[in-house]
Amino acid sequence: MNYCSTRGEIRGLKFTQAVMMGLADDGGLLLPESIPVLSAEELRRLSTLTYPELAFAVISKFADDIPPEDLREIIERSYSSFNHPQVTPVTKQDDLYILELFHGPTLAFKDVALQFLGNLFEYLLNRSGQRMNIIGATSGDTGSAAIYGVRGKKNINIFILHPKGKVSPVQELQMTTVTDDNVFNIAVEGTFDDAQAIVKEIFGDLDFKSKHALGAVNSINWARVLAQVVYYFYAWFQISQENQASQFEVSVPTGNFGDIFAGFVAKRMGLPIHRLILATNENNILSRFINHGDYSTADVHHSLSPSMDIQIASNFERYLYYLLDEQADQVLGMMDQFAHERKMVFSSQQIEKVQQEFSAASVNDLETLDTIRQFHALTGYILDPHTAVGVAVGKKLRDPKLPLVCLATAHPAKFGDAVAEATGIYPELPPALGDLSSRKRKLTTLPAQADQVKKYLSKNAT
Repeated sequence: MNYCSTRGEIRGLKFTQAVMMGLADDGGLLLPESIPVLSAEELRRLSTLTYPELAFAVISKFADDIPPEDLREIIERSYSSFNHPQVTPVTKQDDLYILELFHGPTLAFKDVALQFLGNLFEYLLNRSGQRMNIIGATSGDTGSAAIYGVRGKKNINIFILHPKGKVSPVQELQMTTVTDDNVFNIAVEGTFDDAQAIVKEIFGDLDFKSKHALGAVNSINWARVLAQVVYYFYAWFQISQENQASQFEVSVPTGNFGDIFAGFVAKRMGLPIHRLILATNENNILSRFINHGDYSTADVHHSLSPSMDIQIASNFERYLYYLLDEQADQVLGMMDQFAHERKMVFSSQQIEKVQQEFSAASVNDLETLDTIRQFHALTGYILDPHTAVGVAVGKKLRDPKLPLVCLATAHPAKFGDAVAEATGIYPELPPALGDLSSRKRKLTTLPAQADQVKKYLSKNAT
Protein backbone atom coordinates (compact mmCIF):
# COMPACT_ATOMS: atom_id res chain seq x y z
CA MET A 1 0.00 0.00 0.00
CA ASN A 2 1.48 3.33 -1.12
CA TYR A 3 0.47 6.83 -0.09
CA CYS A 4 0.20 10.13 -1.94
CA SER A 5 -0.52 13.75 -1.14
CA THR A 6 -3.78 15.45 -2.00
CA ARG A 7 -1.65 18.12 -3.74
CA GLY A 8 0.21 15.70 -5.99
CA GLU A 9 3.90 16.31 -5.33
CA ILE A 10 4.39 13.47 -2.84
CA ARG A 11 3.78 9.90 -4.01
CA GLY A 12 4.96 6.36 -3.34
CA LEU A 13 5.29 6.60 0.45
CA LYS A 14 4.87 3.51 2.56
CA PHE A 15 2.56 3.55 5.57
CA THR A 16 5.31 4.12 8.13
CA GLN A 17 6.73 6.99 6.07
CA ALA A 18 3.28 8.58 5.85
CA VAL A 19 2.83 8.29 9.62
CA MET A 20 6.15 9.93 10.36
CA MET A 21 5.67 12.68 7.78
CA GLY A 22 2.27 13.73 9.19
CA LEU A 23 1.46 16.71 7.01
CA ALA A 24 2.76 16.09 3.49
CA ASP A 25 5.85 18.10 2.61
CA ASP A 26 3.93 19.79 -0.23
CA GLY A 27 1.36 21.10 2.26
CA GLY A 28 -1.28 18.52 1.41
CA LEU A 29 -2.71 15.61 3.36
CA LEU A 30 -1.66 12.01 2.83
CA LEU A 31 -4.01 9.32 1.57
CA PRO A 32 -3.66 5.74 0.32
CA GLU A 33 -3.26 5.62 -3.45
CA SER A 34 -6.19 3.19 -3.49
CA ILE A 35 -8.77 2.08 -0.92
CA PRO A 36 -9.31 -1.68 -0.65
CA VAL A 37 -12.89 -2.92 -1.14
CA LEU A 38 -14.05 -5.81 1.01
CA SER A 39 -16.25 -8.55 -0.37
CA ALA A 40 -19.48 -9.65 1.29
CA GLU A 41 -17.69 -12.81 2.38
CA GLU A 42 -14.89 -10.79 3.99
CA LEU A 43 -17.44 -8.67 5.85
CA ARG A 44 -19.13 -11.80 7.19
CA ARG A 45 -15.78 -13.12 8.38
CA LEU A 46 -14.86 -9.85 10.09
CA SER A 47 -18.23 -9.65 11.87
CA THR A 48 -17.24 -12.33 14.40
CA LEU A 49 -13.97 -10.72 15.53
CA THR A 50 -13.19 -8.97 18.79
CA TYR A 51 -12.38 -5.27 18.57
CA PRO A 52 -8.57 -5.73 18.58
CA GLU A 53 -8.86 -8.54 16.03
CA LEU A 54 -11.04 -6.36 13.81
CA ALA A 55 -8.64 -3.42 14.18
CA PHE A 56 -5.79 -5.64 13.02
CA ALA A 57 -7.80 -6.94 10.05
CA VAL A 58 -8.67 -3.41 8.87
CA ILE A 59 -5.43 -1.59 9.68
CA SER A 60 -3.19 -4.31 8.23
CA LYS A 61 -4.72 -3.68 4.80
CA PHE A 62 -3.21 -0.19 4.90
CA ALA A 63 -0.03 -0.92 6.88
CA ASP A 64 1.73 -3.70 4.98
CA ASP A 65 5.25 -2.53 5.86
CA ILE A 66 4.93 -3.47 9.56
CA PRO A 67 5.43 -7.16 10.40
CA PRO A 68 2.01 -8.62 11.27
CA GLU A 69 3.09 -9.85 14.69
CA ASP A 70 4.40 -6.36 15.57
CA LEU A 71 1.25 -4.62 14.36
CA ARG A 72 -0.93 -7.05 16.29
CA GLU A 73 1.03 -6.36 19.49
CA ILE A 74 0.77 -2.59 19.02
CA ILE A 75 -2.99 -2.86 18.61
CA GLU A 76 -3.46 -5.20 21.57
CA ARG A 77 -1.45 -2.86 23.81
CA SER A 78 -3.36 0.19 22.59
CA TYR A 79 -6.80 -1.16 23.48
CA SER A 80 -5.81 -2.84 26.72
CA SER A 81 -5.99 0.66 28.27
CA PHE A 82 -9.77 0.89 27.69
CA ASN A 83 -12.16 0.21 30.56
CA HIS A 84 -14.75 -1.75 28.55
CA PRO A 85 -14.06 -5.23 27.13
CA GLN A 86 -15.67 -4.30 23.80
CA VAL A 87 -13.59 -1.07 23.56
CA THR A 88 -16.38 0.76 21.64
CA PRO A 89 -19.65 -0.86 22.78
CA VAL A 90 -23.04 -0.17 21.22
CA THR A 91 -26.11 0.43 23.37
CA LYS A 92 -29.67 0.74 22.09
CA GLN A 93 -31.55 3.70 23.52
CA ASP A 94 -35.14 4.29 22.41
CA ASP A 95 -35.15 3.90 18.60
CA LEU A 96 -31.47 4.47 17.92
CA TYR A 97 -28.08 3.05 18.73
CA ILE A 98 -25.34 4.87 20.64
CA LEU A 99 -21.76 3.93 19.75
CA GLU A 100 -19.84 4.70 22.94
CA LEU A 101 -16.37 5.94 22.02
CA PHE A 102 -15.44 7.30 25.45
CA HIS A 103 -14.08 4.29 27.32
CA GLY A 104 -10.40 5.20 26.85
CA PRO A 105 -8.12 6.89 29.40
CA THR A 106 -9.29 10.46 28.64
CA LEU A 107 -12.99 9.64 28.13
CA ALA A 108 -13.14 10.79 24.50
CA PHE A 109 -13.27 9.22 21.04
CA LYS A 110 -9.80 10.55 20.29
CA ASP A 111 -8.35 7.83 22.55
CA VAL A 112 -9.30 5.17 19.98
CA ALA A 113 -6.84 6.65 17.51
CA LEU A 114 -4.27 8.25 19.78
CA GLN A 115 -3.55 5.27 22.00
CA PHE A 116 -2.75 3.44 18.75
CA LEU A 117 -0.74 6.32 17.29
CA GLY A 118 1.29 6.84 20.48
CA ASN A 119 2.30 3.18 20.57
CA LEU A 120 2.98 3.23 16.84
CA PHE A 121 5.28 6.25 17.19
CA GLU A 122 7.16 4.56 20.03
CA TYR A 123 7.60 1.39 17.97
CA LEU A 124 8.86 3.25 14.90
CA LEU A 125 11.27 5.43 16.87
CA ASN A 126 12.69 2.47 18.75
CA ARG A 127 13.15 0.65 15.44
CA SER A 128 14.94 3.58 13.79
CA GLY A 129 16.76 5.05 16.79
CA GLN A 130 15.34 8.47 15.90
CA ARG A 131 13.63 11.11 18.03
CA MET A 132 10.45 13.11 17.49
CA ASN A 133 8.85 16.33 18.67
CA ILE A 134 5.09 16.12 18.27
CA ILE A 135 3.17 19.35 17.82
CA GLY A 136 -0.59 19.62 17.61
CA ALA A 137 -3.54 21.91 18.17
CA THR A 138 -6.68 20.91 20.04
CA SER A 139 -10.20 22.22 20.43
CA GLY A 140 -10.49 20.10 23.56
CA ASP A 141 -10.19 16.31 23.35
CA THR A 142 -7.32 15.69 20.93
CA GLY A 143 -4.81 17.32 23.27
CA SER A 144 -5.42 15.19 26.33
CA ALA A 145 -5.79 12.00 24.27
CA ALA A 146 -2.49 12.71 22.48
CA ILE A 147 -0.74 13.52 25.75
CA TYR A 148 -1.97 10.34 27.38
CA GLY A 149 -0.91 8.42 24.30
CA VAL A 150 2.77 9.46 24.51
CA ARG A 151 3.38 10.62 28.11
CA GLY A 152 6.59 9.19 29.50
CA LYS A 153 7.60 7.57 26.22
CA LYS A 154 11.27 7.69 25.23
CA ASN A 155 12.54 9.83 22.33
CA ILE A 156 9.26 11.80 22.11
CA ASN A 157 8.31 15.25 23.32
CA ILE A 158 4.79 16.56 22.78
CA PHE A 159 3.70 20.20 22.44
CA ILE A 160 -0.07 20.77 22.48
CA LEU A 161 -1.67 24.14 21.72
CA HIS A 162 -5.18 24.89 22.95
CA PRO A 163 -7.21 28.13 22.81
CA LYS A 164 -6.92 29.80 26.19
CA GLY A 165 -10.20 29.74 28.11
CA LYS A 166 -12.09 28.06 25.26
CA VAL A 167 -12.00 24.40 26.28
CA SER A 168 -14.03 22.88 29.11
CA PRO A 169 -12.52 22.94 32.63
CA VAL A 170 -12.17 19.15 32.64
CA GLN A 171 -10.52 19.16 29.21
CA GLU A 172 -8.01 21.77 30.36
CA LEU A 173 -7.28 19.88 33.57
CA GLN A 174 -6.77 16.61 31.72
CA MET A 175 -4.03 18.27 29.69
CA THR A 176 -2.37 20.53 32.20
CA THR A 177 -2.20 18.03 35.07
CA VAL A 178 0.09 15.75 33.06
CA THR A 179 3.48 16.93 34.28
CA ASP A 180 5.77 14.35 32.65
CA ASP A 181 9.03 15.86 31.44
CA ASN A 182 8.16 15.16 27.79
CA VAL A 183 4.79 17.01 27.90
CA PHE A 184 4.39 20.73 27.12
CA ASN A 185 0.98 22.45 27.23
CA ILE A 186 0.62 25.81 25.51
CA ALA A 187 -2.44 28.03 25.96
CA VAL A 188 -2.71 30.22 22.85
CA GLU A 189 -4.32 33.64 23.20
CA GLY A 190 -6.78 33.09 20.36
CA THR A 191 -9.16 30.54 18.85
CA PHE A 192 -8.65 26.91 17.90
CA ASP A 193 -8.39 28.00 14.27
CA ASP A 194 -5.51 30.30 15.28
CA ALA A 195 -3.76 27.40 17.01
CA GLN A 196 -4.34 25.08 14.06
CA ALA A 197 -3.02 27.70 11.63
CA ILE A 198 0.16 28.04 13.72
CA VAL A 199 0.72 24.28 13.58
CA LYS A 200 0.24 24.19 9.80
CA GLU A 201 2.57 27.17 9.35
CA ILE A 202 5.26 25.49 11.43
CA PHE A 203 4.93 22.26 9.44
CA GLY A 204 5.21 24.33 6.28
CA ASP A 205 8.70 25.46 7.32
CA LEU A 206 10.43 22.34 6.04
CA ASP A 207 13.85 23.29 7.43
CA PHE A 208 12.40 23.79 10.91
CA LYS A 209 10.35 20.61 10.58
CA SER A 210 13.45 18.60 9.66
CA LYS A 211 15.74 20.21 12.23
CA HIS A 212 13.38 19.42 15.10
CA ALA A 213 12.01 16.10 13.74
CA LEU A 214 8.43 17.30 13.97
CA GLY A 215 5.58 14.81 13.97
CA ALA A 216 1.80 15.28 13.87
CA VAL A 217 -0.95 13.82 16.05
CA ASN A 218 -3.80 15.96 14.76
CA SER A 219 -6.14 14.23 12.37
CA ILE A 220 -3.87 15.46 9.57
CA ASN A 221 -1.99 12.23 10.42
CA TRP A 222 -3.47 9.43 8.32
CA ALA A 223 -3.03 6.87 11.12
CA ARG A 224 -5.58 8.84 13.17
CA VAL A 225 -8.24 8.52 10.51
CA LEU A 226 -7.38 4.89 9.82
CA ALA A 227 -7.83 3.84 13.45
CA GLN A 228 -11.25 5.50 13.49
CA VAL A 229 -12.41 3.58 10.41
CA VAL A 230 -12.49 0.43 12.55
CA TYR A 231 -15.33 1.43 14.85
CA TYR A 232 -17.72 2.04 11.95
CA PHE A 233 -17.31 -1.63 11.04
CA TYR A 234 -17.62 -2.68 14.67
CA ALA A 235 -20.86 -0.70 15.11
CA TRP A 236 -22.46 -2.30 12.05
CA PHE A 237 -21.45 -5.78 13.14
CA GLN A 238 -23.00 -5.18 16.58
CA ILE A 239 -26.33 -3.83 15.38
CA SER A 240 -26.69 -6.32 12.53
CA GLN A 241 -26.84 -9.11 15.11
CA GLU A 242 -30.32 -7.93 16.08
CA ASN A 243 -31.39 -5.91 13.05
CA GLN A 244 -32.06 -7.43 9.64
CA ALA A 245 -31.63 -4.19 7.68
CA SER A 246 -29.21 -4.32 4.77
CA GLN A 247 -27.98 -0.75 5.36
CA PHE A 248 -27.65 1.74 8.19
CA GLU A 249 -27.09 5.44 8.77
CA VAL A 250 -24.58 7.14 11.04
CA SER A 251 -24.86 10.55 12.67
CA VAL A 252 -21.50 12.12 13.43
CA PRO A 253 -20.93 15.32 15.44
CA THR A 254 -17.88 16.86 13.82
CA GLY A 255 -16.04 20.12 13.36
CA ASN A 256 -12.80 19.00 11.73
CA PHE A 257 -14.30 16.45 9.29
CA GLY A 258 -11.89 13.75 10.48
CA ASP A 259 -14.34 11.46 12.28
CA ILE A 260 -16.91 11.54 9.49
CA PHE A 261 -14.19 11.14 6.85
CA ALA A 262 -13.29 7.85 8.56
CA GLY A 263 -16.90 6.82 7.94
CA PHE A 264 -16.55 7.87 4.31
CA VAL A 265 -13.50 5.61 3.99
CA ALA A 266 -15.39 2.73 5.63
CA LYS A 267 -18.21 3.18 3.13
CA ARG A 268 -15.76 3.13 0.22
CA MET A 269 -14.39 -0.11 1.64
CA GLY A 270 -17.82 -1.70 1.29
CA LEU A 271 -19.53 -1.04 4.63
CA PRO A 272 -23.28 -0.66 3.89
CA ILE A 273 -23.69 2.93 5.08
CA HIS A 274 -26.69 4.44 3.32
CA ARG A 275 -25.87 7.99 4.37
CA LEU A 276 -23.46 9.79 6.64
CA ILE A 277 -25.30 12.45 8.65
CA LEU A 278 -23.03 15.35 9.56
CA ALA A 279 -23.97 17.29 12.68
CA THR A 280 -22.56 20.67 13.64
CA ASN A 281 -23.23 23.30 16.26
CA GLU A 282 -23.55 26.97 15.32
CA ASN A 283 -20.04 26.81 13.85
CA ASN A 284 -21.63 25.38 10.76
CA ILE A 285 -19.17 25.68 7.87
CA LEU A 286 -19.51 21.96 7.15
CA SER A 287 -23.30 21.80 7.20
CA ARG A 288 -23.44 24.94 5.02
CA PHE A 289 -21.13 23.24 2.56
CA ILE A 290 -23.22 20.08 2.34
CA ASN A 291 -26.58 21.86 2.13
CA HIS A 292 -25.65 24.86 -0.02
CA GLY A 293 -22.11 24.43 -1.31
CA ASP A 294 -21.08 27.32 0.96
CA TYR A 295 -17.62 26.58 2.31
CA SER A 296 -16.68 30.00 3.70
CA THR A 297 -15.34 31.06 7.06
CA ALA A 298 -17.26 33.01 9.67
CA ASP A 299 -16.59 34.11 13.23
CA VAL A 300 -16.09 31.29 15.73
CA HIS A 301 -18.93 31.00 18.26
CA HIS A 302 -18.05 29.65 21.71
CA SER A 303 -20.60 26.90 22.40
CA LEU A 304 -21.57 24.17 24.85
CA SER A 305 -19.88 21.70 22.47
CA PRO A 306 -16.45 23.38 22.29
CA SER A 307 -14.62 20.58 20.49
CA MET A 308 -16.62 21.57 17.40
CA ASP A 309 -16.01 25.31 17.70
CA ILE A 310 -14.10 25.29 14.40
CA GLN A 311 -14.42 27.23 11.15
CA ILE A 312 -11.61 25.62 9.15
CA ALA A 313 -11.94 21.83 8.97
CA SER A 314 -8.44 20.42 8.70
CA ASN A 315 -9.58 17.12 7.14
CA PHE A 316 -11.85 18.66 4.53
CA GLU A 317 -9.04 18.59 1.97
CA ARG A 318 -9.04 14.80 2.05
CA TYR A 319 -12.69 14.69 1.04
CA LEU A 320 -12.12 17.45 -1.51
CA TYR A 321 -9.58 15.17 -3.21
CA TYR A 322 -12.26 12.55 -3.85
CA LEU A 323 -14.94 15.10 -4.70
CA LEU A 324 -12.60 16.40 -7.44
CA ASP A 325 -12.01 12.86 -8.75
CA GLU A 326 -8.49 12.65 -7.29
CA GLN A 327 -7.24 15.53 -9.42
CA ALA A 328 -4.47 16.97 -7.26
CA ASP A 329 -4.01 20.08 -9.41
CA GLN A 330 -7.66 21.01 -8.87
CA VAL A 331 -7.31 20.42 -5.13
CA LEU A 332 -4.31 22.75 -5.03
CA GLY A 333 -6.25 25.40 -6.94
CA MET A 334 -9.21 25.20 -4.58
CA MET A 335 -7.01 25.34 -1.50
CA ASP A 336 -5.17 28.37 -2.90
CA GLN A 337 -8.53 30.03 -3.53
CA PHE A 338 -9.57 29.33 0.06
CA ALA A 339 -6.28 30.66 1.46
CA HIS A 340 -6.80 33.99 -0.35
CA GLU A 341 -10.59 34.40 -0.32
CA ARG A 342 -11.59 32.32 2.74
CA LYS A 343 -14.15 30.50 0.63
CA MET A 344 -14.51 27.85 -2.06
CA VAL A 345 -17.02 27.79 -4.89
CA PHE A 346 -18.64 24.55 -6.05
CA SER A 347 -20.73 23.68 -9.10
CA SER A 348 -24.29 22.39 -8.83
CA GLN A 349 -23.07 19.00 -10.06
CA GLN A 350 -20.47 18.86 -7.28
CA ILE A 351 -23.04 19.81 -4.64
CA GLU A 352 -25.35 17.07 -5.94
CA LYS A 353 -22.48 14.58 -5.64
CA VAL A 354 -21.84 15.67 -2.04
CA GLN A 355 -25.50 15.25 -1.13
CA GLN A 356 -25.50 11.69 -2.43
CA GLU A 357 -23.03 10.83 0.34
CA PHE A 358 -23.99 13.20 3.16
CA SER A 359 -26.86 15.04 4.74
CA ALA A 360 -26.30 17.72 7.36
CA ALA A 361 -27.83 20.16 9.81
CA SER A 362 -26.73 22.33 12.72
CA VAL A 363 -28.24 22.90 16.16
CA ASN A 364 -27.72 25.70 18.64
CA ASP A 365 -27.03 25.53 22.37
CA LEU A 366 -30.70 25.63 23.36
CA GLU A 367 -31.47 22.68 21.09
CA THR A 368 -28.45 20.87 22.50
CA LEU A 369 -29.69 21.33 26.07
CA ASP A 370 -33.22 20.31 25.08
CA THR A 371 -31.87 17.13 23.48
CA ILE A 372 -29.87 16.19 26.59
CA ARG A 373 -32.91 16.88 28.78
CA GLN A 374 -35.46 15.04 26.64
CA PHE A 375 -33.24 12.05 25.89
CA HIS A 376 -32.51 11.61 29.59
CA ALA A 377 -36.20 11.89 30.49
CA LEU A 378 -37.09 9.30 27.85
CA THR A 379 -34.30 6.77 28.36
CA GLY A 380 -32.38 7.62 31.54
CA TYR A 381 -29.24 7.90 29.39
CA ILE A 382 -27.06 11.01 29.70
CA LEU A 383 -25.57 12.52 26.53
CA ASP A 384 -22.63 14.88 26.49
CA PRO A 385 -23.30 18.06 24.46
CA HIS A 386 -21.36 16.89 21.38
CA THR A 387 -23.23 13.59 21.29
CA ALA A 388 -26.46 15.52 21.81
CA VAL A 389 -25.73 17.53 18.66
CA GLY A 390 -25.36 14.26 16.77
CA VAL A 391 -28.55 12.80 18.24
CA ALA A 392 -30.57 15.94 17.51
CA VAL A 393 -29.45 16.13 13.89
CA GLY A 394 -29.71 12.37 13.41
CA LYS A 395 -33.32 12.38 14.57
CA LYS A 396 -34.11 15.24 12.19
CA LEU A 397 -32.56 13.70 9.09
CA ARG A 398 -32.71 9.92 9.51
CA ASP A 399 -34.47 7.51 7.22
CA PRO A 400 -37.00 5.95 9.64
CA LYS A 401 -36.79 2.61 7.81
CA LEU A 402 -33.08 2.20 8.59
CA PRO A 403 -31.21 1.75 11.88
CA LEU A 404 -29.42 4.89 13.05
CA VAL A 405 -26.10 4.86 14.90
CA CYS A 406 -25.12 8.05 16.75
CA LEU A 407 -21.47 8.46 17.72
CA ALA A 408 -21.03 9.27 21.42
CA THR A 409 -17.77 11.17 21.31
CA ALA A 410 -17.22 12.04 24.97
CA HIS A 411 -18.20 11.02 28.49
CA PRO A 412 -20.84 13.43 29.88
CA ALA A 413 -18.67 14.19 32.94
CA LYS A 414 -16.24 16.06 30.69
CA PHE A 415 -18.98 18.67 30.19
CA GLY A 416 -20.68 18.50 33.56
CA ASP A 417 -21.89 22.10 33.63
CA ALA A 418 -23.91 21.66 30.42
CA VAL A 419 -25.32 18.32 31.56
CA ALA A 420 -26.30 19.78 34.94
CA GLU A 421 -27.98 22.74 33.26
CA ALA A 422 -30.04 20.36 31.13
CA THR A 423 -30.86 17.62 33.65
CA GLY A 424 -30.06 18.86 37.14
CA ILE A 425 -27.56 16.00 37.42
CA TYR A 426 -23.85 16.66 37.67
CA PRO A 427 -22.18 13.49 36.29
CA GLU A 428 -19.18 12.29 38.23
CA LEU A 429 -15.81 11.62 36.70
CA PRO A 430 -14.66 8.00 36.92
CA PRO A 431 -12.51 7.33 40.01
CA ALA A 432 -9.25 7.44 38.03
CA LEU A 433 -9.88 11.11 37.22
CA GLY A 434 -11.83 12.14 40.30
CA ASP A 435 -8.97 14.17 41.82
CA LEU A 436 -8.11 16.19 38.69
CA SER A 437 -8.77 19.58 40.25
CA SER A 438 -6.27 18.97 43.06
CA ARG A 439 -3.38 17.79 40.89
CA LYS A 440 -0.29 19.86 40.11
CA ARG A 441 -0.47 21.70 36.78
CA LYS A 442 2.00 22.59 34.04
CA LEU A 443 1.11 25.27 31.47
CA THR A 444 2.67 28.03 29.36
CA THR A 445 0.66 30.88 27.81
CA LEU A 446 1.80 32.33 24.47
CA PRO A 447 0.40 34.82 21.96
CA ALA A 448 -1.14 33.39 18.79
CA GLN A 449 2.07 33.88 16.82
CA ALA A 450 3.96 31.11 15.06
CA ASP A 451 7.37 32.66 15.75
CA GLN A 452 6.70 32.65 19.51
CA VAL A 453 5.65 29.00 19.45
CA LYS A 454 8.73 28.14 17.37
CA LYS A 455 11.02 29.79 19.92
CA TYR A 456 9.38 27.85 22.74
CA LEU A 457 9.60 24.59 20.82
CA SER A 458 13.25 25.15 19.90
CA LYS A 459 14.10 25.76 23.54
CA ASN A 460 12.37 22.59 24.78
CA ALA A 461 12.69 20.14 21.88
CA THR A 462 14.20 16.75 22.49
